[in-house]
Amino acid sequence: MVQKRTPLRRLALGVTVVAVVSALAGCALFDSGAKAVSAPKRTPHTSASPTPGKPAKTPGVDAFTRSPSPSPTPAAPPPPAPTVTPVPAGTVVAQGRVDSPKGSIHYNYRVVSTGDNMYSVEFSGFTSTVPVPVSATFLEDRPSVGDGLTYHGIGDHDLGGPTTAAAAASSAVLGKKPSYLTTLVTYSSVGSDDGVPVELGPNKVLAVNTVSWSIPARQSNVHPVDSGPRTGATGSVSETTASGAPARYVVAPGDTSDLVAARFGIPTSYLVWLNADRGVFDQQQQLYSSVTINLDPDSL
Repeated sequence: MVQKRTPLRRLALGVTVVAVVSALAGCALFDSGAKAVSAPKRTPHTSASPTPGKPAKTPGVDAFTRSPSPSPTPAAPPPPAPTVTPVPAGTVVAQGRVDSPKGSIHYNYRVVSTGDNMYSVEFSGFTSTVPVPVSATFLEDRPSVGDGLTYHGIGDHDLGGPTTAAAAASSAVLGKKPSYLTTLVTYSSVGSDDGVPVELGPNKVLAVNTVSWSIPARQSNVHPVDSGPRTGATGSVSETTASGAPARYVVAPGDTSDLVAARFGIPTSYLVWLNADRGVFDQQQQLYSSVTINLDPDSL
């Protein structure tokens, strides 16, 4: 009897199939009594908690881009508006009595503050025996009795003609800061010299009195203090106030408004205010060389 021979290739394939089936038979996935094993869960990706003091990271954004911009430095507040407090109303700053050399004219005067940086003069007790009208005025330059006036000064005021009793009180405006007017002049205000003695003719000086002033310094929030020459502010202080504060400054070549103001410890706006309408600045508010500028608020 002849036996058939199984080809080797088919035998090898069968062995392989048996081996695979045996391996799968021992696997838990094909074990009906075993529980199915779930695939391991994937933990979702989360960013780490931000470190205190450090900005949290934003996906896709560069750290430098995320950093907050630094807060801008706040601008310095503007300086307060410069001020000068007026002398209180009613303050008497000058007073005296006039008695003409020949004893024919008498009156009292006093200068008072009106409370708005202005002053007025009050006349009282006027009596006169001269046969012409009489006036009074304040002058900077002193004339002599008998001179003829060519300028009627400040506060020019008609006191009146001959009297039999004291005339009513009267007043005249003197304006701002009148202390430069050092002389009170009484003169004839007759309109014509016809029939009038020469010494009583028009504008003849009948009495001359020196005026003593006592105007208190006005208070201000502007207080220049000289810290000494520096680049851009090499000029010189030419005058000081009674308290020793700088009052006048002579501009040197190369001086600039801001550096001069810094030298005296005030804002540039205060320097401009102290010199309004004085013609010391060009259109850019730069100082002209060699001019004298004001630093005293009480002089305004």
